[in-house]
Amino acid sequence: MAQEAGRVRRSLGKGLELDDDPARIDVAAVHDFLANQSYWAEGRPYDVVERLVREAQRVVGAYDGGRQVGFARAFTDGVSLVYLADVYVLPEYRGRGLGVELVREMVERGPYADIRWVLHTRDAHRLYGKFRFDRPSERLMERYHRG
Repeated sequence: MAQEAGRVRRSLGKGLELDDDPARIDVAAVHDFLANQSYWAEGRPYDVVERLVREAQRVVGAYDGGRQVGFARAFTDGVSLVYLADVYVLPEYRGRGLGVELVREMVERGPYADIRWVLHTRDAHRLYGKFRFDRPSERLMERYHRG
């Protein structure tokens, strides 16, 4: 269940913009970052990234002109829970507020703003804390796949 294309295209100034058109996502660029630069998806195959982008209920890209420099995706049941995943900004674009704007677009301005959001992070607690994400209670459990 993919999202409706082109609901948001927002200029951030200095040639930077956010766009939630799934057709604009550069899957090769997303794959390159996730597979080669992220700690959470290291080695992830291209076909898996392609499917994750295609099946997401919402994707938002950050762009400098035609170049994709950031990304975020979400999947949801549409009623009670949204999972935020694969949020990144290329290293040379960090420190410009793009991560903040990506998360804001996803959790505060998107179609799921009134639903509970969850995510996993090892190192971005400060970023997500700006949007009222908090560490969960002892009730959270996870099941990892075998392998």
